[in-house]
Amino acid sequence: MRFEVTGKDSLTQARAGAFTTDHGTFLTPIFMPVGTAATVKGIFHRDVKDEAHAQIILANTYHLYLRPGTEIIRQAGGVHRFSTWDGPMLTDSGGFQVFSLAACRKLTEEGCHFRSHIDGSKHLFTPESVIDTERLIGADIMMAFDECPPGDSPRDYAAKSLALTERWLDRCFERYAATSPEYGYHQSLFPIVQGCTYPDLRVRAAENALQYDADGYAIGGLAVGEPAETMYEMIEVVNSVLPQNKPRYLMGVGTPANILEGIARGVDMFDCVMPTRNGRNGQLFTMEGTVNIRNKKWENDFSPIDPDGTAFVDYTYSRAYLHHLTVCGEMLAAQIASLHNIAFYLRLTALAREHILAGDFAAWKDAVLPKLTKRV
Repeated sequence: MRFEVTGKDSLTQARAGAFTTDHGTFLTPIFMPVGTAATVKGIFHRDVKDEAHAQIILANTYHLYLRPGTEIIRQAGGVHRFSTWDGPMLTDSGGFQVFSLAACRKLTEEGCHFRSHIDGSKHLFTPESVIDTERLIGADIMMAFDECPPGDSPRDYAAKSLALTERWLDRCFERYAATSPEYGYHQSLFPIVQGCTYPDLRVRAAENALQYDADGYAIGGLAVGEPAETMYEMIEVVNSVLPQNKPRYLMGVGTPANILEGIARGVDMFDCVMPTRNGRNGQLFTMEGTVNIRNKKWENDFSPIDPDGTAFVDYTYSRAYLHHLTVCGEMLAAQIASLHNIAFYLRLTALAREHILAGDFAAWKDAVLPKLTKRV
């Protein structure tokens, strides 16, 4: 793995870079579409790559562990061959899903006992078992197993949770060092910096993570209910500690405005289910603001979905047609909206990169933010 910073903004912490993996190089800042079950929901891999211009996607350890199971993925030769995605891929640790989806869970020093949200069967995730699972899945970037506490956690719980996460992190890296990739290419392991909304805990977590000299670092436990300004403050606190020569990944964030504010504070990598989830509910993100395509105002608007869009759906279909499909509950509506939104998120981060390299990122961001937050 290699990360190179290729440009910096003079007025913010924004930077452009390139991260090279054995499955290719992706340019940062970057948005990574979420492919929970080794698929970006409702979109062909061909279109994720050729129309949305995605360079790296995610898969979810928790979901793939439960279905189809690591033995099926191992027999297929890893998640790249199983899913036919041949570019870089990242797996999260499943920690967030365990704590948000599992019907029943019990946290111990050993790990987390939980029941599957699918059939109620009992399972145990430990730092060691999660690393083993991620090895078998075979993504280029793996995330360490952590506890993701609620955003409004009281300080005593946040401190206790962080201490457990740090002990688990040590076990994750011990297991990582004791194992080898299953499929002949390198896998990176990123620590996750927790600490809720307490600056001193965030600093402590970031400083502790530095000892592993990882290929990159993640910031977790944000965008879980805290005010946006608090999230931005925590990003600044963490990034003041994390090394300049390694990528920073802000997990599960967020709106287009959140992404630009994160880039301005030195974040390189983002992921979020919002583009596809909101798309399935008829919400479109554009450079002029957010469109609710369900609204009656669009029923006789025969203009393109997004005249400035880059995906074929943006200029092939009209807003009136997408409105019709959406109110009828047609499957194609979700596919069109999801592809549009993923392409928009990728275009937004690509534009940010262009303006960082051109030296006018701060002015560009200040100009586009008011539009991005409007409802059209």
